[in-house]
Amino acid sequence: MTDAVTATRPPEHSRWADIQDLLSSMRFAIALLTVICVASAIGTVLKQGEPLVNYVDAFGPYWAEVFGAFGLFRIYSSGWFLVILAFLVLSTSLCIARNLPKILADLKTFKEHIRVQALNAFHHKAQGALPVPLNAARDQVVAVLHQQGWQVKAEERTGGDGRSEPGVMVAARKGRANKLGYLAAHGAIVLVCLGGLFDGDMIAKLQAWWGQLEPYRGGEVLDKHKLSMQNPAYRAQLFVPEGQRSSSAVLNLDQGAFLQPLPFEVELKRFIVDYYETGMPKRFASEIVVHDPRDRSQHEATVEVNKPFVYDGVTIFQSSFEDGGSIVRLKPWPLTSPRVPDAATLFAGTVGGEPQALPQALTPQGALTLEITGLRVINVENMADAQRSGDKGPDGAESTDVRGVNLQGLTQHLGSGARPGKDKQLVNIGPSVTYKLRDAAGQAREYQNYMVPVTVDGQAMFLLGVRTSVGEPFRFLRVPADENMELTGWWRMRRALADPALRQAAARRFAELGSGGQAQLASQLELSAQRVLDLYAGAITLSDGQPQPAGSRAAGGFEALTAFIEQAVPAAEQEGMSTTLLRILNGSLFELNNLARAQAELPPLDPEDPRTQGFMSQAVLSLSDVHHYPAPLILMPDSFEQRQASVFQVTRTPGRNVVYLGCVLLIVGVFAMLYVRERRVWVWLQADPATGGAQARMALSSTRQTLDTDAEFDRLRATLLGAPGAQPTSQDPVAP
Repeated sequence: MTDAVTATRPPEHSRWADIQDLLSSMRFAIALLTVICVASAIGTVLKQGEPLVNYVDAFGPYWAEVFGAFGLFRIYSSGWFLVILAFLVLSTSLCIARNLPKILADLKTFKEHIRVQALNAFHHKAQGALPVPLNAARDQVVAVLHQQGWQVKAEERTGGDGRSEPGVMVAARKGRANKLGYLAAHGAIVLVCLGGLFDGDMIAKLQAWWGQLEPYRGGEVLDKHKLSMQNPAYRAQLFVPEGQRSSSAVLNLDQGAFLQPLPFEVELKRFIVDYYETGMPKRFASEIVVHDPRDRSQHEATVEVNKPFVYDGVTIFQSSFEDGGSIVRLKPWPLTSPRVPDAATLFAGTVGGEPQALPQALTPQGALTLEITGLRVINVENMADAQRSGDKGPDGAESTDVRGVNLQGLTQHLGSGARPGKDKQLVNIGPSVTYKLRDAAGQAREYQNYMVPVTVDGQAMFLLGVRTSVGEPFRFLRVPADENMELTGWWRMRRALADPALRQAAARRFAELGSGGQAQLASQLELSAQRVLDLYAGAITLSDGQPQPAGSRAAGGFEALTAFIEQAVPAAEQEGMSTTLLRILNGSLFELNNLARAQAELPPLDPEDPRTQGFMSQAVLSLSDVHHYPAPLILMPDSFEQRQASVFQVTRTPGRNVVYLGCVLLIVGVFAMLYVRERRVWVWLQADPATGGAQARMALSSTRQTLDTDAEFDRLRATLLGAPGAQPTSQDPVAP
């Protein structure tokens, strides 16, 4: 009894066989493909390879750390993604290996040994009689099938085996490329994944791990920072300033940046940018010379976007361009040190160069160092909405940087709350310089100042931007340009406003002109104008009314006037008092400006001139806002010497051809599986002693049952069995 049970027990599978079944199963491969598709979608939506600070600004510190832990910022080179690709290659390869013998065997056989009774089980079947002897009937059927493109094999049966009657089984097949399509499609998956693995960062990571290399973090370049020059695959960035050479590219991995030596040097002779009339760039190009030290040869080429240059298996793409060390000269305009006699001293520095300390006379509140970080010669902005800008608001319109990097909208800089309309007015508003002022504690603010004034709402204004971190948009102070399109007129008013003697003289002059010769009214009006100017200048506080110590930064502008009204005026009279104080302020500032112009030996301004009115209106606003400007001076671009640098992407991708081959195989395989139907037809011929002819029975099978299959079977039945004598059998399947 025990032996019987043991004999009927199914054989046990080994653990390795179970693992093979799992890895080669379709469900496992589909699960891997699903994960890869989801990861690829994330990699498409989420920008890859950006600086970490960009992700912190976008998602916050917590989620940036979480996403970084999962490698979402470098999905295609993360370890888990490469492992999934490797498992997909293994799963597909096992599936091919398991099914390849069956497919090859199926391609070789015509299945001519099928039993006659089994023909009744097919959906398409028919029977009939041929008025020719058996041998002639066989030759006729074979000839017809050959003529219609079928591969044919005939088997004669004598009936000696006792299981069948004597006769001839003619087997034919067509569309065997369907089976080859299966192999091509699955092989394409393997090739594409292998090409992706080979051209990815896997080889570079293995080199860094095997050679115990360390990321380069600046300073002296050592061998422990360099990858092998014979690295078969990489995708790195090469920075080359104009007139210089470079042979070391930077390859960014998860661990950090490694240096990838190139077998040649790239010299940038000239960087070319062509612009449209609107100032938008239309062509980037780099004229380069490749120097090969092995044979001392030189190869000139022009690299453009989508027009790379290939040398020694390395493809050089035009990726972007940066500043290559331009020399910028900045003119200081002090704000808190009115005793500085002039502002003619220029600070010259190199973009990205060493920081330089500012003179102590210009920084009375503490030492500051200047770091020049950027120069943009072309700034294209949408001025359609900027012309409609109103009071300050949080939203703005769009703008375009020539490097393809999205800047904050100019209307956001100017404070417009209006959304951009459909009409655009793209205007080049001139060069701008970006710099940082860093205090002794290491805290820095970034500034962006435009070199020439920009016309907004009919008034020419200088734009002075500031932000505290890279993730914030620039907030711009709008300073009106004087009649000479310079900053001198506004700065002269700023210095005069900081002078107590000039404020007193302006208040007295305003009172004399506004009192109509009445001494008592003039005295009261002078006292009010003096108090308004002192509050607006930030020279007194509301607590004691005494002048502030020299060098202090008291609150001023409209903020001080508003606080004074709220504390000293009853609520019912505040609105009327606000209107009165604004009139006194405007008139006093106008007289203050004329006094300052008289000191500079300039004629007074005409109060009826619209240009004067526009200048004064914007000057009143900017002199109020300047109290919140977080710097003791303004550094305006005076001149510059631009030096460009190209950023090339240098790639060596031998797996690219493998991927191309895989794509071709995938197209062929999918086409074969979808549009090629494998069909097989059997015709059983048996002699009919009664008529001297032959009885025929036929059946057809197809991988897909379609209307084309039905039509094809009808044609075969008519040509093989003859239309009049052929009689279709019952369509009900009969078990063989």
